[in-house]
Amino acid sequence: MKNLKAVIPVAGLGMHLLPATKAIPKEMLPIVDKPMIQYIVDECAAAGVTEIILVTHASKNSVENHFDTTFELEALLESRKKNALLEEVQKICPQGMTVMNVRQGEPLGLGHAVLSAKPIIGDAPFVVVLPDVLLDDSTYDRGSDNLASMIQRYQETGHSQVLVQSLPRDELPNYSVISCNEDVSRPGDAALVQSFIEKPQDISQIDSDLAAVGRYVLSADVWPLLEKTEPGAWGRIQLTDAIAALVNQQPVDAVYLTGRSFNCGLKMGYMQAFVSYGLRNKKLGADFRTGRLC
Repeated sequence: MKNLKAVIPVAGLGMHLLPATKAIPKEMLPIVDKPMIQYIVDECAAAGVTEIILVTHASKNSVENHFDTTFELEALLESRKKNALLEEVQKICPQGMTVMNVRQGEPLGLGHAVLSAKPIIGDAPFVVVLPDVLLDDSTYDRGSDNLASMIQRYQETGHSQVLVQSLPRDELPNYSVISCNEDVSRPGDAALVQSFIEKPQDISQIDSDLAAVGRYVLSADVWPLLEKTEPGAWGRIQLTDAIAALVNQQPVDAVYLTGRSFNCGLKMGYMQAFVSYGLRNKKLGADFRTGRLC
């Protein structure tokens, strides 16, 4: 099987992070010394993805430009013998990675954004990675990388894959809630999805605390379902409504998160991610931990 293409929807306006995102895309907000989107692309590269489709908006030129070559900057760094910085800049787009852009004409929801990438992907399975959810599996072996494991499972089983984690019940109305046919509670656990409910407002009848984390490996069979998906929660075309329909047609696996996730689309999640990544930064982590001024 060929390497799967990854869709990264970056057209959102980042309203939960205002006023910081009034003029700066949320995906370009830094986590220590790299913008959020670079961590996402690096994660895709580590999982063997070599082609990425950014679904963008007119206000997201800086996201597109970040992965372009800047000859003037590289020439300046080279002339000033800033070799370490030059290497960092040249590694922004991982070697062998192709980054493509497609515009989402209207803000009609995540499902609509993903559907905007279909002309590039074609009738093939694909990966969806939400750009404001960072995964930190630094306490585990690199072999347990979530996205890589999900892609491997898809290639072995042919089942679409959804990454999940447990959340406090009062947070569930803000997420996609999933129930399974077996217990899924430990890192790497997997089971068949039974139901998929997008942002349930009445959780009294829900017996699951599992929520989608923002990583999907999807069969091409989801495309026709997505094309006829009507607006759902919050008046938007939801990707998870199409996946819920897919569950009725074929097996879909829920895979429990290894490590920790940070919802950087919210201020608290962004702050937690910055601190976590800052503390383990190889160059600055020790000084950051002690509060030493540089």
